[in-house]
Amino acid sequence: MFRRQLVNELWKLFGKKRTYIGFGAFLVAQNAMLLAFHFSRWQEQTIRLLEGNGYPAQAYLGALTVALLMLIPQIVLLMPLYTCLVGGDMVAKEAEDGTLRMILCRPVSRWRLLGVKWIAGVIFCVLLVIALGVMALALARLWFPWRGLFVFVPGPIHVFTVLPASDGLRLYALAHSILALNACTMFSLAFMFSCFNVKPAAATILALSCLLVSVVMENMPFFEEYKELCLTYHFKCWLLLFRQPMDWARLAESLSLIGASNLSAFIIGATAFYLRDIKT
Repeated sequence: MFRRQLVNELWKLFGKKRTYIGFGAFLVAQNAMLLAFHFSRWQEQTIRLLEGNGYPAQAYLGALTVALLMLIPQIVLLMPLYTCLVGGDMVAKEAEDGTLRMILCRPVSRWRLLGVKWIAGVIFCVLLVIALGVMALALARLWFPWRGLFVFVPGPIHVFTVLPASDGLRLYALAHSILALNACTMFSLAFMFSCFNVKPAAATILALSCLLVSVVMENMPFFEEYKELCLTYHFKCWLLLFRQPMDWARLAESLSLIGASNLSAFIIGATAFYLRDIKT
């Protein structure tokens, strides 16, 4: 019965056109970025950076480097939007349409109903991240040759790494498992607000506002000592996979906090939904 409920929830989720907005937006954004990479001075600047540090540019300026570089702005700007859009609709939309009361007339507990909806949303987030990574790598391969991976991230994380193609591809795939966890946490935040008595748009906006406030607080100079309290600070932990040597302690800390935030959002939302009067 649980499997049938989950399949039915997935049919409802992927039967909506807005579910596919994120996939289409990623495809358009990646093609636009590839055009910018190909016709701008990005290649010249990257060659100078590599050769200035004693590395042959032709060995690392390829599809893997471009694909990873395309991921960063899309993860920061686009992924929160589309995961929160789906999360904000999961419960609030059915309550707005009046179908939620009909569903609860059946002998199914509220916890089980929310659990099925949350798992369906997690599956969507995983598929969205996989599609993002595969499309980025496939499109980059059409424009650039297959070479090693070069990662340069300035700032507090400060990653400067060159890897052969085999190791780079392995870390590229592993990074997407962390990105999937990040996406699930963004979705869970919107799902939590969706469990309250609010409109779907309000749930989405509240979740995006929380993430935006976290970004603003994290980048304020006087908040430097407390930036580890910001959720978006820990979302960047996937970049630590490319640091040599890898900071395992910080990576484990960030992953545990992200996982705890994910679980806490679901528990808070489910508790509010359990105590809520659906008739009003």
